[in-house]
Amino acid sequence: MTQLLTALEGTISNEMRQVAKDENTSPDFIRAQIATGKVVIPANINHKSLIPKGIGEGLKVKINTNIGTSEDRCSYEDELLKLKVSIKAGTDAVMDLSIGGSLDQTRREIIRESTVPVGTVPLYQAATEVLSKSNDIGTMSPNHLFEVIARQAEDGVDFITVHVGVTREILKAMDNHPRLTEVVSRGGSLTLDWMDRNNAENPLYERFDELLKICRKYDITLSLGDGLRPGCINDATDTLQLMELMKLGELVKTAWDYGVQVMVEGPGHVPINQVEMNIKLMKRLCHNAPFYVLGPLVTDIAPGYDHITAAIGGAWAAYFGADFLCYVTPSEHLGLPTIEDVEDGVVTFKIAAHAADLARGNKEALKRDYLMSKARKELNWEEQFRLSINPERARKIRESRGGNNQDSTCTMCGQLCAVKTMNELHERRTQKCSKTSGE
Repeated sequence: MTQLLTALEGTISNEMRQVAKDENTSPDFIRAQIATGKVVIPANINHKSLIPKGIGEGLKVKINTNIGTSEDRCSYEDELLKLKVSIKAGTDAVMDLSIGGSLDQTRREIIRESTVPVGTVPLYQAATEVLSKSNDIGTMSPNHLFEVIARQAEDGVDFITVHVGVTREILKAMDNHPRLTEVVSRGGSLTLDWMDRNNAENPLYERFDELLKICRKYDITLSLGDGLRPGCINDATDTLQLMELMKLGELVKTAWDYGVQVMVEGPGHVPINQVEMNIKLMKRLCHNAPFYVLGPLVTDIAPGYDHITAAIGGAWAAYFGADFLCYVTPSEHLGLPTIEDVEDGVVTFKIAAHAADLARGNKEALKRDYLMSKARKELNWEEQFRLSINPERARKIRESRGGNNQDSTCTMCGQLCAVKTMNELHERRTQKCSKTSGE
């Protein structure tokens, strides 16, 4: 029984109760949102260490961390360390995008150690296994792809990205709608290449019912991938992107009919002035299913700083209705992220998500900012550290600049500190008022 089918029956699951507690809302609200498809709880029945998370309308904005091996760096121990760093930094989910080393071992270790939902892109594993024996992706059989999906489902994967909207129709349309960067999605490009080599339809689209049966059996949440997402500002919100989005909207309803939870992925590279339109268009076309965006990056010229360009877009996207932000690290477009890159990416996107929560009027977010301001007014450094996104970094900076918990000011302003001055002024005026009133 999936979370969606449970909600439609009017039953509140343990996972729904946990999410309601985390969100400081009622279990009935969570159940109702899941029943309408506006919220998902990715929770494979075989993921035993999972602490459920809710993603969708009316909840706090969530973030995802991508980890995984490459052909050149195949240490699953490193990826486990990235997992631990991500969870400590506050990620709400992780995706194992491994394409090097023992893929089954890496995934199983990550699932076993992860308390947050784990996602994958099964096509990556299927393609990696095929290309280890042949240089032709066209030799991958649809049966092999579905075998990989079933294997990952059995292992406990909570959500899977499938580029099911990349169809033969879109492949033909690409000839009449040229792009500057064509297709930058790894899964999208592999799917297009396979279809062209085999002169065949996307097997995930052609056998969508079979995919849904696997997801329903294990309660896997489908993440409908944006294989045609724009890979540069020049290609944002073009015909190909919108064609795929309309197809995904149709598939959302099909998944719901099967009782399968579903969310939809979005761009990509989008200038600030197009972010609102992208989010509202997606919500309309995809029936208000949760929207999962990569960034979006609002400019193409900042390699080494793309965690910032993406967080700017992510904050705007979440304000306008995106529910799930996929983090971007400083090494985006340059190389495999280091452990430090992963931490930077998570923290940066936690800031973006929180900024959006504030703008959306989330009571918990507003309370946290109020308490931080109160602690600053009181020069209460321990409370400021506790409330900060990254307490260890905040403490380290203060202590390394000559400050300590006994000092009333920081080393930027010292005795000229405006907060200190105003506190003293307020105390002095209060004493004067008391004295005058006593007379």
